[in-house]
This record gives sequence, C-alpha cells and structure tokens, in this order.
Amino acid sequence: MNSKTKCWARWLAVVGLCCSSSIASAQMAEFPKLSQGDWPWWRGPQRDGVVRMTETVAQKWSATENVLWTADVPGRGNGSPIVVGKLVVLATCDETSGSQSLLAYDRSSGKLLWNKVVHADGAMRKNARSTGASSTPACDGQQLYINFANHDAVYTTALTLDGQQVWQTKVTNYQIHQGYGSSPGLYGDLVLVSADTKGGGTIAALKRTDGQVVWKRDRPSAPNYPSPIVLKIAGRDQLIMTGCDLVTSLDPTTGNTNWEIEGATTECVTSTVTDGMHIYTSGGYPKNHMSAVRADGSKKIAWENKERLYVPSLVIKEGYLYGVLDAGIAMCWEAATGKEMWKERLGGNFSASPVLVGDVLYATNESGETFVLRVNPRECERLSKNKLGDEAFATPTFSRGQIFMRVAYQKDSVRSEQLVCIGK
Repeated sequence: MNSKTKCWARWLAVVGLCCSSSIASAQMAEFPKLSQGDWPWWRGPQRDGVVRMTETVAQKWSATENVLWTADVPGRGNGSPIVVGKLVVLATCDETSGSQSLLAYDRSSGKLLWNKVVHADGAMRKNARSTGASSTPACDGQQLYINFANHDAVYTTALTLDGQQVWQTKVTNYQIHQGYGSSPGLYGDLVLVSADTKGGGTIAALKRTDGQVVWKRDRPSAPNYPSPIVLKIAGRDQLIMTGCDLVTSLDPTTGNTNWEIEGATTECVTSTVTDGMHIYTSGGYPKNHMSAVRADGSKKIAWENKERLYVPSLVIKEGYLYGVLDAGIAMCWEAATGKEMWKERLGGNFSASPVLVGDVLYATNESGETFVLRVNPRECERLSKNKLGDEAFATPTFSRGQIFMRVAYQKDSVRSEQLVCIGK
C-alpha cells in the first residue's frame, strides 16, 4: 500500500468514527424516551450492528452456562428481538392459523408480559426457510412499530408499550416471491417502510403519530428484501436502498432522489454500512456482488468483487469491513480499497448478521453455533464456539451486557422456539 492510499484509509477511519458519534448523539436527541443501552430496532442504535457500550459481554455459553433465563416463543419467526427499558419484544407467526403477533417479555425474568395478535390470519411466505414474521420491530420509546406481509399486502402497525394497537396502515399490495422481512426504520417523526416485489414495489414514510402517508415512491418490479437504512454520509442524512439492480439514495424527509446508479444486483437482503463517504452494497442473486459506492452524488464505484454476502450484513470499524459469507467464511477487507486482509473458515451456513463488540465479533450460523472471534485488520483469533438450539436465523441482540438470542429446537417432527438471555 502506498503512502497516499494509507493516508486516505486513515482519513476514512476518522470520518467513520466521527460519523458514528454524531449518529449516536442524534438518535438520543431524536428519541428522548430511549435510554443508553437500548437496542430499539434492526441492527441496534446506530443501525450498523456495532455495540458501543462498555459492559462486559459473555464470550462463552451453553444450555446451562451463562444463561440467565429462557422463555418459550409460540409460533415461528426469523425477526430479531429488540430491547427497550424493561421490555424484550419480537414478532411471531402461527403457521397453522396464519396469525401474526407481537410478544413482549420482561427483560429481567423472561416472563411473558403480553401477546398481541396484529393479524388473525393471512400470513404470507413461500420459501421453507422464510417465515411470516421475519421483520424486526422498532421502538421510539413511546410506541412499537412492526411490518407484516398479510393477505397480498404489506401493513405497518403501531402499538403502545403495553400492546394496544394505535394505528395500522396498508403500505402497498404485495406479491410474495420468497418471503418478506423488511424492518421498519425510524427517522424524526416518520416510520420508513419498504416492500419490493415482482408486482411493483414501494418505499414510503408514515407519520409516527397516526400512520398517515407523508410520501411514497414507486420501486422497480423485482423481488428484493433490504430494510430502509438512514445513515449520515457525505455530510447529510441519506436513506439508502440497494437491489432491483440499483443503488438508491433518497432524502428521508421528502422521498426525493439524492442520487441513483445502476449497481448491486436484483435481489439483496443486507443492510448497508458507511465509512462516512461510501456505502457498501452486497447481494446474491442472480450474481454474487460486493461494492463500495461513493455517496457524494458522484456515482462512482470505488471497488467491487464477487463474494457471496447475500444475507448477513457487514460491520465496519476504523476503516475496515468485517463480514461472514453465507457459506461460513469470515473475512476482512480494507474499506477504502476492497483489499482482502484475511479469511477464516468457520463452518455452517449463515443467515444472521454478525455483531461487533469492541474488537470481538459474534457470528451465529443456522445450526445455532455462535463463533466468538477477536478481529483486527491483521488477523482473526477464535475465542470460543458456543452451541444453543438446533437452528438460529435471527441476529442476536445486545443490551447492557446481555445477549438475547432467538433459537429453535427440533424434537422428532416438533419444532419449538425459545428466547434466551445470556449474561454473566
């Protein structure tokens, strides 16, 4: 690496750290009812899968070691739990009746506090690995928000913290392809919702207070699965959507296009991250794809490769990207150049996204094995491998030194789910 490239990489690392700090401050100001340590929506407070609190987190566990409590979860779902105050909340689907519900547990004991049926029937999925409850809820500290695909449409519903429905809005008609898993995003007084489908997709902003549509944008007619992610990039907040053969940046307050380029691939699942100047796209159908796109409106692609990072999202720290390929290979890339730094075969297939705590990466495969790795740009050190359940598709949630995992057990032909709280 020449000296000019090294300086550029260091500058990007500084920008990324400043960006993360400003996003964290903005989030607390935007939603004053949230507390430090809450994990209130998909991928955590800064929407990037990075834990910035300083509590000690367990690095070893089993069915009996470092488990604080377990709770039965009725039905099935791939959505992650969120943690706000004393509540742990997740979505679930009864595949016999087709009902879709939101559940709330007490974070200190695992006691089920309430179970609210949002739709009594009509859940939609096709792929056997998908579910009718693959979205992660979001919370602003006052209300909960959840997306469900139901009866050939996508609906967003708001509930109080004790499980009472406040409003429900039909966002768009929806033609199921594999499943639906886009999670609601919160920005200012808006709930951001996406639904890409073969019949013509939509991204929309709803009022948090009453669910009224503030703006709505048509999307191309193609199946696609990412959640809308707002990141501060190149000096402004940008709502990023990848997939449908496009990389799109919108103004989250108006829905107007900041910039758009041909890129990514048709079907994406991952949520993008930023170093402050680029966003990082990845997808897996019909082609394997990763790229770094300049987010300043210049529409320049800084680099790209053909790695298959289809479902698990990336994390970024100090100018380096860390990720786990679907096929179970952990990797590190220099964010500025795309240079591969190392790779480490873990084993198993991965759908859950990794989470970074300091310099320790937690990566859970579909068999319920979580690999705990100490990572830096030079090397990857295995610290432990922990088995919990027979199946795990949901990304673990981290809050105040505890880990909340959604896992499934298979006994004979009976499948059952549990929510598990791990801590020292």
